[in-house]
Parts: sequence; structure tokens; C-alpha cells
Amino acid sequence: MKLPGIGFSWFYILLVIGIVWMLLGQRNSTRPQKVEWAEVEKMITDGDVKQINFVRNDYKGQITIRPDRLAKYAGKFGGKVPSSSPHFYFLVSSKFDPELTFGELNAQLPEGEKFPVVMENDDKIWSNVLEWIIFPILLVLMWIWMFRGIGRSAGGAGGQGGIFNVGKSTGKLADKNQVRVTFKDVAGLYGAKEEVMEIVDFLKNPKKYTALGAKIPKGALLVGPPGTGKTLLAKAVAGEANVPFFSISGSDFVEMFVGVGASRVRDLFRQAKEKAPCIVFIDEIDAVGRARGKNVGFSSNDERENTLNQLLTEMDGFETNSGVIILAATNRADILDKALLRAGRFDRQIHVELPELKEREDIFRVHLNGLKVDPDFNVSFLAKHTPGFSGADIANVCNEAALTAARKNKKSIDQQDFLDAVDRIVGGIERKGATIMTPREKRTTAYHEAGHAVVGWLLPNADPVFKVSLIPRGQALGLTWSLPDERKILPKSYFEDEMCTLMGGRAAEEIINGEPASGAINDLERLTRIAYGMVQYYGMSERVGELSFYDSTGARGYDLTKPYSEKTAEIMDQEVKEIVSKVHERTVKLLENNMAGFKTIAEMLLDKEVIFASDIEAVFGPKVRPEGYVPEGGETESGAPDKGSGDVSAEDIGERGDKTGEASKE
Repeated sequence: MKLPGIGFSWFYILLVIGIVWMLLGQRNSTRPQKVEWAEVEKMITDGDVKQINFVRNDYKGQITIRPDRLAKYAGKFGGKVPSSSPHFYFLVSSKFDPELTFGELNAQLPEGEKFPVVMENDDKIWSNVLEWIIFPILLVLMWIWMFRGIGRSAGGAGGQGGIFNVGKSTGKLADKNQVRVTFKDVAGLYGAKEEVMEIVDFLKNPKKYTALGAKIPKGALLVGPPGTGKTLLAKAVAGEANVPFFSISGSDFVEMFVGVGASRVRDLFRQAKEKAPCIVFIDEIDAVGRARGKNVGFSSNDERENTLNQLLTEMDGFETNSGVIILAATNRADILDKALLRAGRFDRQIHVELPELKEREDIFRVHLNGLKVDPDFNVSFLAKHTPGFSGADIANVCNEAALTAARKNKKSIDQQDFLDAVDRIVGGIERKGATIMTPREKRTTAYHEAGHAVVGWLLPNADPVFKVSLIPRGQALGLTWSLPDERKILPKSYFEDEMCTLMGGRAAEEIINGEPASGAINDLERLTRIAYGMVQYYGMSERVGELSFYDSTGARGYDLTKPYSEKTAEIMDQEVKEIVSKVHERTVKLLENNMAGFKTIAEMLLDKEVIFASDIEAVFGPKVRPEGYVPEGGETESGAPDKGSGDVSAEDIGERGDKTGEASKE
């Protein structure tokens, strides 16, 4: 029976305390005090001894003092008169003859001061029990207690036997009646769901395919950025197919003990065969499936590679695993071993990409369930202003919006709360109340951000500016938000205009202050990365030509040699420098030609601290667009509500960036 509020480990602790107390006894000031034989003789000759108990086999005597003489010995007990007897004890050698010695001493005393001597033998029954039974039991219990924790960490969820079952699989089994996630619970991911639906059909109707001689696929690899819903999609497959579902992480196979990883793989597939048809899901498979011979640190990990070899054998080896389908998820497919990716093991790769506009709307609706949202909330507006957000990012936005509304003591969550949540996630928390910048730094930051905004507004291929803020967030003293179009192919003109937008802050500082400042460090870093990407990867350089040194397969691994000569490297460096110089000249010229509007935007930013696309449009007119431009989903607003918030600008190679405004470090 388990006592309420008392865990099993507390039972061991209390048991240890009790046994120690029994062994040592209560420490108090009145326990018998040890004395030497000379003091014993003086006690006897003074007539203070009432009785002596002598234990033959211990050669130990215990002395009881007469009650009327106890006060004489109070000093030996800390000034207190002892209340229990015996009061003193002494030890003698084996040559000591108690009958003869005490008889002679008694003969010297007067009749009223003689004392009896009680001779006894101590059989030590309880001492033997404590020393030879209880103490070993205590050690065993402590050993079990210590290794219960080790067994849990070594055996995991599947290692119910503790450290002795360390080779057992740690995969968690969800029975077919326990997996309740279906495709209805997975918002967006239209293309990925269509592909995995085939796997569901394989599991539901295998005879439909085997009748034609087809073989059921062995596995599918879900590849995509973090937070896009790969694990959720795998659970939905199991829920739709109504089959058992084993889930395990790639790192659970890797263990410090030799042979444990391979043993766990064997045990996992043994359990899966018993439950077939079923699904085995391995999350973050790159932890165990990294290409052999390409480990971090340039050293081979034999244990990890043995685990991978066993996994390869189980997936497609001498024995067949009929009815067992392997699903795995990773965001690093480029580093996986080629033998793992070949047909017959992972027969197909399903790419789970970042959600597009319609998918983001569906994901928002899923995460809005259970939230008290204002009736006027516009899901489409928010989805439009969160390009590049993953499903996990959207879930974070919804939760942060609820927290923001709660901090403001609101009854419901309105659109402003969601926009504030986007601002906080992208740029960080506001530092409005702190004295962060001097007046000169604030002015420089205002012109810096105005430079980004003006250049981005006037160049046709640059992402449209949505919001500019002078309120410090995180480490940035100012921020410029833009709303990039969700494009997959980026032309050279886009890169050139985006680099000019990034250079706008540095050019503005040079025009206003006559010298550059350190606030553009992140702008220059991103600009340089784009320039090198144009030259080294995209073949957009006349001198280098249509060459690409990008390694999409990861075949070069940790090869320290470059795929080009030193002379080619010099040419690439010169090309990048020329590109950046042209971008700088173009940006400075653009701001100088629009100086009046540029200064108006900067002064407006100093006055309001936050301006929107509508404010910029009032100065420069509608956003300049390339000829023949058609916005996604039809016409879009050139401005934005004065309470809105923006998103981030597009990063090079089509990825979502963080922010265009950076902390000024003058």
C-alpha cells in the first residue's frame, strides 16, 4: 500500500534514518561515560559505587553510582545529574580476573559501602541481527534505489526491467484505438497529405495492390523545416489507417554501452512484426542515420554506425518485414546515409514545406479553437501578414496573443493582440520605457530606418515595406518590416533591389552624418551573403560565368578543399566587391534624388516612432511595382491599418529573415 503523499524513494530515506538511529542510539548528555581503571578504583575506595555489572566475553564493566553521590559526578555529564543507569563503563584486558580483583577491593571497604558484582555473558543477539542481516539489507535497498533511476534512463520507456533491460526498445506503442489524430486535425500540408494518403490506402487495402503483383512501400521519409508538422502528419497516418503506431526518437538508439543501439533496433522491429500491420515512426532520424564516415569531429563512431547498419538490415535485409511501414522525419536529409535513402528502404521522400497563404489560414483556425477571439477578428488578414511562418510559429503567435490580452485584462483577444504577438516573436519585446539611446543616436537610427523604408518603397523588385518602428526591440534599436511575396524563383533584379534596401541604412547614415556607423553590421552581413550567393551559387556573374559551387547533395561533407582554384576565388571576391560597390552607389544616388521625401519620412518617424505603409504612400505615392506585376490572390492594399504590424523581409535563397532594422552600435 502506498501512503498518500509519500513516494517510494522517501520510504528508503526514512528506513535509512531509522536504522542509523537504532545503530547509533539517541545522542544525549546522560549516556554512560567511559572511565579508566584508576578512576574506577577511586570510585570504589570512596564508597561511591552501588553496583558493578561485568560482561565476561566483552571484558567490559558497567558502574552504577549511589544516588546520594551522583551530584559529585555531574561535571562529567555537562553539569547535569544523570537520570539513567549505568552511569559509567570501563574496559579491561583478557588477563583481568574480576572475582579476585573486586573481592580484594570489597574487603577493604566498610560494611555499609560494599557493592555487589554481577557477572554475565552478552550473547549479542540483536547486535548480530543488526550487523549481519539488517545492514546488508540496507545496502541492497540502497543499491536498488540508485539503479532504479539508472535503469529508467538506460532502459527508457521500454526498459521496464531497469539497467538489465537496457537493450530493449524504448519505442512507445500507441494501440490502434489510442491514436485519435486524423487528417482533419492536420491543417494545411495539402501536397504532403495527398502523398501519405497512399500509405494509408496500402494499410487499409493491401490486397488491392498485391493482387496486381505490387509490393507495399517499405518506408517514407518526411523532410522539411522545423515546426512544419512532420510528427503530427505521421500520427495522422496511423490514426487514419487504424493500426498500431510505434514512435521513437533517433537519439534513443544511441547509447554509451556497446551494442545497445543495434539491440534496440532489433527489439523494435521484433515488436513491430508482432503487431503488423503497423507503423514505426522514427523522429529526427539524422541522429542515427548520418552518413557513415562523416561524423562531426572527423572521427568515426563505431557504435552509432553499428546501429545504422542494423537499421539498414532490418528495413531491407535477408528477412522481410511484411506489414511494417517505416515513417521517419528529419530536416537534414542531405546528411543521411545513401544506403538509407535508396529504394527498398525509404521508397519515397515527402517534402513538408512551410505553409502558404491558404494553409496558414487553416492552421490559424485550428489553433484558434478554445481561444476567446473578438468577433471582428480577420483570419485572412493575419495569415497574409505572417509569410514564412511554420505551424509551430503560428501556434506560438496564438498563445502569445492570448497572453498579451490577459496582461491587458481584456475579455477577448482582438486583432491588435495578434499583431503585437507577431511583433514580439519577430523583433523581441519592446524596450520603450528604458533610456536606451541618446538624442543623436535616436536621430541616426531614425534616418537609418527611413533609408531602408524609402529605398524599399521606390525600387520595383524590392519587398514592399509595411511598417517602420523606432521603438527598440530585443537588441535592435529600430526595425523595418516588409511583406515579401511568396515566390519560389527569385530573379537577379530581386537580389539587386533587396541588396539596395539593405544598403539603405548605411547610405542614409553617410548622407546625414557624413560618415558610416556600426549600426549596419547585420545589413552588411546579409548583403554580403546575397552577393556571394549570386556569384558562387546562382551563376549571376559575368566573369565567373554560369557556374555553381553549391553542394546540394552534401557529398563533399567535411572536405576541406575548395571545388575551385585560388585564382577563381580571387575573381569571385572581386566580383562580390564590385557588386556591393555598385549597390552602394545606386542606393546613395536614389536617396539623394529623393532627399526631401527621405527627410520627411525620417522626421515623421522621430515624431510618431511608428509609421506604416500608408504614411510612406502619402509622401511617395503608391509602391513602385515591376511592369506586368500581378499580386498574389488579386489586388492587395497598398497601405495598412494604423494599428497593424508587419512581418519580416525575405532572406536570401528564399528563406524567412529576421529583421531589416538592427541595433545601432555607434
